[in-house]
Amino acid sequence: MQPTSGPGTNVPSATATAPAATSATSDPANLAAAAVKGIAHIATLPDITVSIIEIVENPSSSAQDLNKVISNDPALSARILKVVNSAFYGLPRQIGSINRAISLLGLNAVKNLAIAASLAKLFKGGALGSRFDAKDLWSHSVAVAAIAKHIATTLRMSFADEAFLAGLIHDIGIMVELQAERDKLAAVVQKMEFDKDGKPTTDFLAIERATLGCDHGVYGAALCEAWKFPKNFTHVCGHHHDPRQLPPDLRTMAWIVHIADRLAVSTQKKGFRMDVSCCDIPDDALAAIGLTADGLHQIRIALPAMLDGAEAQFQAA
Repeated sequence: MQPTSGPGTNVPSATATAPAATSATSDPANLAAAAVKGIAHIATLPDITVSIIEIVENPSSSAQDLNKVISNDPALSARILKVVNSAFYGLPRQIGSINRAISLLGLNAVKNLAIAASLAKLFKGGALGSRFDAKDLWSHSVAVAAIAKHIATTLRMSFADEAFLAGLIHDIGIMVELQAERDKLAAVVQKMEFDKDGKPTTDFLAIERATLGCDHGVYGAALCEAWKFPKNFTHVCGHHHDPRQLPPDLRTMAWIVHIADRLAVSTQKKGFRMDVSCCDIPDDALAAIGLTADGLHQIRIALPAMLDGAEAQFQAA
């Protein structure tokens, strides 16, 4: 399995399946990077979030360093403690301080909770008529995050918290599209068609590429680059629909999110689902992460109860 942080090597671009570019300006990666640069409020993480990431990535930092930074932001502290004390974590007793949360969950888990709290603010004010609302995208993202974490925990993988964050940001490229190319995203949404059950009958990614020049995976990967996130998150954003485009040793997290994405769509009664028309789980996806058919069945059984209330713990602030 691939490491969960640090730069990857020999990694294909998130544009692997995009149409061939005719010039530097029409190259999907360049289009996405330019779009990200034009939306500073998304491209730049809050200062406190950047500080938290820097502390956790610095091997000489201590739990006290992280506690000091978070505790200086009462609102962020409150949001983190709300999640820590929810059924989502299932701790045996209430946690009353960030310092105690760090002691129990670790630096990395608290870092990811802080990032999640920051990301929630980005999914506001994003309605495009009756067909698309960023709140539905956030609801879906939280579900995918919770399922991805559950899968990683069930398989006793060491990166369950990273899986949560990867699931949370997998569709963040759609928010880039919403902010940078709102009219074009509205056109994409209008071109979508659905059956009587609300299942997409047209290809969202193909319409994105035809209308915007690239899809939300490319936009998401560009945003992860701007945020200087570990490469694994770039891979997930760029390839959660096509993990096979990544080298085999870099596919694990992308496959986990790919599976979680489909499980969320098949389980949730609401939430964004335009980009997932098939909820079947490929056999090679299960094999790649070591999940058996019975294990998948058990996860499906646990999902309704697990997702119930998960969104309430990560409400857009």
